[in-house]
Amino acid sequence: MFRLFEKIIDPFPEEEPKQPPSSLYQFCRHHIRGMEWPLITMGILSAILAVIEVYMFGFMGDLIDWLSTETPSSLYQNHGSELFWFGVLLLVGLPILVFLHAAVLHLALLGNFPMQIRWMSHRYLLKQSMSFYQNDFAGRIATKVMQTSLAVRETVMKLLDVMVYVGVYAVSILVLVAQSDYRMMLPLLAWIVCYSLILYFFIPRLKRISTIQADARAEMTGRVVDSYTNIATVKLFSHSQREASYAKEGMNSFLQTVYTQMRYATGLSFGVDVINYLLIFALGFIGIWLWTGELITAGAIAVAVSLALRLNGMSQWIMWEMSALFENIGTVADGITTLSQPQDVVDAPDAKPLEVTRGKIEFEHMAFHYGKASGVIDDLSLNIKPGEKVGLVGRSGAGKSTLVNSLLRFHDLAGGRILIDGQDISKVQQESLRAQIGMVTQDTSLLHRSVRENILYGHPTATEQEMVQATLQAEADEFIQTLSDLEGRVGYDAKVGERGVKLSGGQRQRIAIARVLLKDAPILVLDEATSALDSEVEASIQKSLTQLMENKTVIAIAHRLSTIAAMDRLIVMDKGAIVEQGTHQELIEYGGIYAHLWAHQTGGYIGEE
Repeated sequence: MFRLFEKIIDPFPEEEPKQPPSSLYQFCRHHIRGMEWPLITMGILSAILAVIEVYMFGFMGDLIDWLSTETPSSLYQNHGSELFWFGVLLLVGLPILVFLHAAVLHLALLGNFPMQIRWMSHRYLLKQSMSFYQNDFAGRIATKVMQTSLAVRETVMKLLDVMVYVGVYAVSILVLVAQSDYRMMLPLLAWIVCYSLILYFFIPRLKRISTIQADARAEMTGRVVDSYTNIATVKLFSHSQREASYAKEGMNSFLQTVYTQMRYATGLSFGVDVINYLLIFALGFIGIWLWTGELITAGAIAVAVSLALRLNGMSQWIMWEMSALFENIGTVADGITTLSQPQDVVDAPDAKPLEVTRGKIEFEHMAFHYGKASGVIDDLSLNIKPGEKVGLVGRSGAGKSTLVNSLLRFHDLAGGRILIDGQDISKVQQESLRAQIGMVTQDTSLLHRSVRENILYGHPTATEQEMVQATLQAEADEFIQTLSDLEGRVGYDAKVGERGVKLSGGQRQRIAIARVLLKDAPILVLDEATSALDSEVEASIQKSLTQLMENKTVIAIAHRLSTIAAMDRLIVMDKGAIVEQGTHQELIEYGGIYAHLWAHQTGGYIGEE
């Protein structure tokens, strides 16, 4: 039976996530699609339970009157049927209603609702551009996904469950008390007005501080995660105290918002307690006054005072639920700024998969500005023949990485276009584009998973034999066999730590090379692919790299010119433009920038002059 309720909502829908709206109402509405009926059912059940609870107070008042006016024999004779059906309601009806409400609330909604939001948000954010992640903390983005999903759930469910329950409960109380004497209703009306005014004053202020607090919490978390992520740099520069101070600033900023929030909470709690005590006194005073005039019964007084005592506890619950509601609204409003950002790089509506048959690459009048007025690259044209091996040369900032990133469509161009086998890469599916390009970068980042999972990332359906063959080619199998982790896993099953921190730079690089060897894409990009390897290891896998480049179109970036001197053609870039191109020997004879860099290389690296 539990599983039946758990399956009412699919936490992992297959539909493609769309950009969420940026307004609070529309954002919440966007995330409750498919959950309308469970939410409506929960609201209806809450309303029924509220009516029944008030009815039970009224029945208790009637029972007191019956006991004071009836004899034991006449009680059962005159009111036996009411007592019987009240017993059925208590023993059968209420348990069924409470179970249904709890099952819809806990089994169907509490777990599935935020998980669906996390699932859709995560998939949407995975398609954000590289610049989106470069402009924020990874920990901060993850915190927004986790916080906002829970906050949307709490906002929607509190509005439906709590507000429906409280609204129906308040109306039912007024109707019940007014049946004995309308004057007994006046203190309740006054209490509702005062209670509403107190909430009206404090809740918006709590909402504002909660929005600030949510951002401060995310900033605090981001600072802590940033320190942990870069722990090697922290220790290398002996800056533990500096990082502690950096985190303390974030923690203190968060704490100041907590202090402000608690001041408002104290005032809210005190104000509600005062009007609760006044309500109990007023109802007791008016009730006794009316009873002395024989205008109401003792049962009516008992009902009114009991309801006042019930309201005393309920008002505290409502107060904190309302406070939590607006705190969650503030968290959602803060999360919207991150989760609703439009995607900078998107597939065209009619985008088709890229088909690479030859591997010809054409840059036609390419312009790229990184959002600046002046261009990093203004008008660059370059044709790379199928199977040609091209080396990119130039000082830092010349535009080499921008060229490669544009080929991978990490960013969209400001002008011109890039073609692969005659297909404009802005018109094909991004996933298919990157699937046809293998890349090994200087700063190799591994997933915090096993060695096997990291290598198979290049070709998830590869066999064990194919994976091992790739690691042998990359000269990685020997050191992999010696790996182990804290949970006792060894070899290919050992986890490598976050970003591969448990491995040396050379080991990470060899795993990355094995990954690309296994991918076997028709276009290969090497961005300082052997920079983290010592000369001996580099020499041993150079043959594997040569095999890897066979029958592929290759673009290689290297500061160590000796590693790309044998390429078919060398492209020299400076200030975003191609200034020289030719073979190594041709460029040496030309006596330009390349010849100057070659002559001034020290220890195999480009000089900075």
